[in-house]
Amino acid sequence: METTALWHSQARMGTVKSSERVIARGEGAYVWDEEGNRLLDVPASLWYCNIGHGRAELAEAAARQMRTLAAYSNFQQFTSRPSLELAERLVAIAPVENAKVFLGSGGSDMVDFAAKLARRTWQLRGETQRLTIVTREQSYHGLHGFGTSIGGLAANRAGYGPLIEDTARVPHDDAEALERLVRDRGAETIAAFFCEPVIGTGGVHPPGEGYLRRVEEICRAHGIVFVVDEVITGFGRAGEMFASDRFGIRPDILLTAKGITSGYAPLGAAMVAAPLWEPFWDDGAELTFHHGLTYSGHATACAVAMANIDVLEREELAARVRALEPKLARTLGQLRDDPRVAEMRGGIGLLGAVQLRDPAWGPRVAAECIANGVLMRVIEGGALQVSPPFVVDEDDIDLIGAVIADALEALPLEMPLGAASLPQPSSQ
Repeated sequence: METTALWHSQARMGTVKSSERVIARGEGAYVWDEEGNRLLDVPASLWYCNIGHGRAELAEAAARQMRTLAAYSNFQQFTSRPSLELAERLVAIAPVENAKVFLGSGGSDMVDFAAKLARRTWQLRGETQRLTIVTREQSYHGLHGFGTSIGGLAANRAGYGPLIEDTARVPHDDAEALERLVRDRGAETIAAFFCEPVIGTGGVHPPGEGYLRRVEEICRAHGIVFVVDEVITGFGRAGEMFASDRFGIRPDILLTAKGITSGYAPLGAAMVAAPLWEPFWDDGAELTFHHGLTYSGHATACAVAMANIDVLEREELAARVRALEPKLARTLGQLRDDPRVAEMRGGIGLLGAVQLRDPAWGPRVAAECIANGVLMRVIEGGALQVSPPFVVDEDDIDLIGAVIADALEALPLEMPLGAASLPQPSSQ
């Protein structure tokens, strides 16, 4: 019986409307649904619950701020103290030299900001033909206007008619493909290159050795704005506060969201290098960058972000991720020989994917995992997403491996390809 009025995100509502699972509460690495089932939160919801669920001090930070001033606009000369303090703190820790910080309400917002700033920069410099934004196949950069248009997951671009023009995609694992595209199209036509240090929603694809440094080198050689999308990897997910530090790269624009508040409040931030912000900040400059959102730099969200960063730093959770990294890699690696598994991907922080031989099996395997106490999500290409909160322990990781193994065993070997009983998920 259809009971819901809620239109779920990225969902086939014909199926979801009769199978909703309501998550009621969370504590640490676990959540409980309304039926009382305790579930290890393997996807950390949508990659974001880095510090774990149920942190009272973040709720208290939000309550204190709401009692004083819940929110105020950052438009024109107005702002709030938490916005100012968070910006200063981000500048102090970000791998962007002499940065300024633009605050939004999520990752998709920040992608739109970066794309517009890159294009606007070239317009100001008189290189008005520099419009093309290049991304990688399999990449995901949110679902706002630019994010939908530039992303590397074809399903997210399909069915809308013409989207934003002047975009291009290159293979996700071939730096020289970027060099060839620049040569073929002409550097004078390319505004920016966007990349995730570790591709997330597109299937958890870590970068090849030297890949990120090489694409940064290509961008520098041709004057292309280098945008690093750390919406997933930022704030510890890759075993450093920022994956850019781990891989030794320096973005022109670094995008964050998700882990900035561990999902306790919606917030996004872009850290911008000096050559891009200076024209708008010069004394007497009459330039306005026409971008902003009602909830940009929401005071309560910024207060929550500050409390979240306090927890990350005090408990050294990025170092904890790095320490657990080999355990997760070994545990998932034990599934490699299962005939139903095509590939294991990961080895960077608490990020992994179990790629099934037939993508259509994904929902059935995920359902079996959930039935056995491990919340599981299927991402692009029928891969199982493994990105737990940073507060998991080794026993939790063992549980992930054991439950996935049992779920695979429950899938008959003789089952023909494409014959799983549940539909494949949308790209998300």
